[in-house]
Amino acid sequence: MRKYRVGGHVMAVSLEAPWRFMDMVPAVAARIAAAAAGEALPIVPTRAGDEVPARTFIQDRSELPADRSRYDLDFSQYEPFRCEDDAEPLMSLQICAQEPAWLAREKAEGRITLLMSVDTRPPYYYIYRRAEETLYEFDADEGHIAGTLHLSADGRHGAYYPKPGFGPHTTMFQISTALMMLYTYATAPLDTLLMHASVVRYAGKANLFLGVSGTGKSTHSRLWLSHIDGCDLVNDDNPVLRVEDGVLYVYGSPWSGKTPCYRNLRVPVRAIIRLEQAPRNEIRRLSGLQAYASILSAASSIRWERTLMDRMTATVEKASNLAACWHLDCLPDPEAAAVCFHATTARAQS
Repeated sequence: MRKYRVGGHVMAVSLEAPWRFMDMVPAVAARIAAAAAGEALPIVPTRAGDEVPARTFIQDRSELPADRSRYDLDFSQYEPFRCEDDAEPLMSLQICAQEPAWLAREKAEGRITLLMSVDTRPPYYYIYRRAEETLYEFDADEGHIAGTLHLSADGRHGAYYPKPGFGPHTTMFQISTALMMLYTYATAPLDTLLMHASVVRYAGKANLFLGVSGTGKSTHSRLWLSHIDGCDLVNDDNPVLRVEDGVLYVYGSPWSGKTPCYRNLRVPVRAIIRLEQAPRNEIRRLSGLQAYASILSAASSIRWERTLMDRMTATVEKASNLAACWHLDCLPDPEAAAVCFHATTARAQS
């Protein structure tokens, strides 16, 4: 078993044989150590249309261990968050050797019922209810199920059953999806939100850029990094927001989309900015319901679980009151970064 502390919350991952945690060669271990220390990484956000780099700290096949097998799983993006202390895990996931016999049997008997499907954008999955428990079937490609996540009634413990016939890369992608879902369930009551955002740090505080996929969040972060001295990238897709003692913080996480930015750090939030493509660069302050709605639409949510959604929306309300929220109509140009920079930093300093 290995434990990882993400956003201040500990999750445990255990593997049944034949699955194994992949060993890391020295070059990969050095990158992991730098990320674990919160150091800035020599990477830039991956924009729509860019060639996608390696999504973990293993950059090419030459950095794979010589004795690897098809059952070795690359957890390098999680290793910067690994903890060796005696902290009790808030959540746990077991990667199982095979699917249990009861799963197919109970589906055939109608004891597992389809709740809904998500097929608008990856990851695609089907959600089932089994008494008080929840199951997710992950669709790898055109109806080919790659595996099933089985969650306990309280959403804090899970088992993942990979389907045979898929390689370790596909299996690891689905495991990451399973861990993100588990994290969302387990932390919802704890003033914590897993966000869809790109984050840059400047002068010790963070700006989160929100927007629908394809809006240009990564492009805007890249403009800050290129044209505003003293910036660094915190996370490029799935940072963690958390309210602690009346302060809103953003954490790096092991999930960062197409950009391998897995830094273990916590930064106070300066501003949360929703981006929208436009023929000009203009920024305006959001407040009240507009600020609340802007954050809510970017938070990973479990809309079919009412109690958890109530907890999450309470956290969103706190976040909208603690952070300066903005809406930026923008072009993909340096002026957009300058307009955003001057508005958000001037407000923070006044």
